[in-house]
Amino acid sequence: MPLNHYVTLGRSGLRVSPYCLGTMTFGEDFGWGASPEESFAMLDEYRSRGGNFVDTANIYTAGHSERIIGDYLRQKKVRRDEIVLSTKFYCNLFPGDPNGGGAGRKALIQQCEASLNRLRSDYIDIYWLHNWDRTAPIEETLRGLDDLVTAGKIRYVGFSDIPAWKTAEAQTIAHFRGWARIIALQLEYSLLERTSEGELFPMAHAMGMGIMPWSPLKSGFLSGKFRRGSEGNVDTKRTNMVGVPSAADYDIIEVVVDVASELGISPASVALAWVRSQAGVSSTLIGARRLDQLKTNLDSLEVTLSAEQMGRLSEASRPKLNFPAENNETLAPMLAFPGTTVDGRTVPSPARLSA
Repeated sequence: MPLNHYVTLGRSGLRVSPYCLGTMTFGEDFGWGASPEESFAMLDEYRSRGGNFVDTANIYTAGHSERIIGDYLRQKKVRRDEIVLSTKFYCNLFPGDPNGGGAGRKALIQQCEASLNRLRSDYIDIYWLHNWDRTAPIEETLRGLDDLVTAGKIRYVGFSDIPAWKTAEAQTIAHFRGWARIIALQLEYSLLERTSEGELFPMAHAMGMGIMPWSPLKSGFLSGKFRRGSEGNVDTKRTNMVGVPSAADYDIIEVVVDVASELGISPASVALAWVRSQAGVSSTLIGARRLDQLKTNLDSLEVTLSAEQMGRLSEASRPKLNFPAENNETLAPMLAFPGTTVDGRTVPSPARLSA
C-alpha cells in the first residue's frame, strides 16, 4: 500500500495518507530530537512518496516543531492546500499564566493564533484537543472550536487522549447543536498498549470517528532494539524518559521478533503492519529522529501479515480490559443469542441455559 493510497478520515470528506508523519521529534530543544536540516529531509522523503498528512502540536519542542514545518512550507514553496496539516492545543507555553493553556475560549483561541503564526499558515486542517480540561465546560470548548471553523481558521476538529465517555458526550452535544463534529481520535495503541479496545474503539466506530494510533512502536520498545537479556540501556536519553520494557512486554516482543525473522523484515515493520490492519484504524502516526528510521517505517506499508501471524500477535498481546468490556464481548452474546449465528458470529449455548 503506497502512501498515496489515501483513506477517508472518520465520517468526513478529508482524505489522508495511511501513515501520518508525526513531528514530535522535530527540533533539538529537549536534547533528543532532529535538527531542522534532518527534519526537512524527513519531510522531503515523506512527501516524495506521496504522503500528505503532517501532525504536530504547540508543545512539541516548545513550538519549534511548528516553526520548522512553517519554515519548510515557505522555503520549499509547498502549495499549502496539498498538505493536510494538523496541530494540537491545551498545553501551556507560558508558566504562571492560567489562560496560557487549557481548553477555555480565551485559551484555545490564543493558542490557535500562535500556532498559525508559527506554522506560517492562515488555517489548520485538523485542530486537536490534546488533553481533557476538567476545568472548562465542554460546551465552551466545542463552541469555540466551531467558531474557529466558521472563521476559516480550522477545517476539522479532533480529540486526543480524552476519555471515551467525555468524547461521546462532546460528540452528542456537537450533533444536536449543529456544531463541528469530532472526526477522529488520536490515542496510544500498539501491541504493547491495547486497552483502548475496551471503550474508545467501539465508541469511535459508533460515532463516526477515525482512529489515529500514536506510539505504534511503544516508545521504541517494538523497534527491535530491545531484546530480553540485553545489557545496558539501548538509548540513554530515551530510556531515562520512558523506561525499559517489562517482563510481560518482552513476552510480546519475542513473538514480534519471531514473525519478523520469518518474513526477513524488521520487528518495527511487523508492529506497524499489525496496528494499521486493525479495524477502525484510519491513519497511523509514525515519527523518527533520523531519515533512515523514517524510511524503514514507511517501507512497512508494503508488509502484509498472514492470518496466522496476525493471530499469534493478537493472542500474545491480548489485553485485560476494564469492566464491562470483556463481559460484553463474551458472556453477553451467550445470554442474548445462545446457539445461533448473528452477523457472522456463531454463539455457543451454555449448558446451564439449555431447556
